[in-house]
Amino acid sequence: MVEHDSQTLDTIFHALGDATRRAMLGDLAVGERTVSELAAPFAMSLAAASKHIKVLEAAGLIRRDVRGRTHVCSLEAAPMMSADQWLGIYRRFWTGRLDTLEQLLRAKDATPPPPPKPPLPGKEGE
Repeated sequence: MVEHDSQTLDTIFHALGDATRRAMLGDLAVGERTVSELAAPFAMSLAAASKHIKVLEAAGLIRRDVRGRTHVCSLEAAPMMSADQWLGIYRRFWTGRLDTLEQLLRAKDATPPPPPKPPLPGKEGE
């Protein structure tokens, strides 16, 4: 079983737990973005965007480079691998459960239905 640093996972999942930060990571997966570009889709101030970026930086998910007066962010996807490995434990659990359910449903579909019961005497045509 893969051992995971609990504090690191906590920081990563905290960062991923916010929809704005996940969207920022999605933008960064396409390429580098400035803080202004990351903030633009959310109509937020640069200060608010910077707070989100600091959370992502603390989790090691992004790198910020200062180029003159411009802060340029880029994706650092490697820390997500530890989160993916941790989730893999549960992926295997659910895959096993769903495979079992599929087998049960296929077996049920393959079983012919029971023959219809004959009508009870005296109940015909009522």
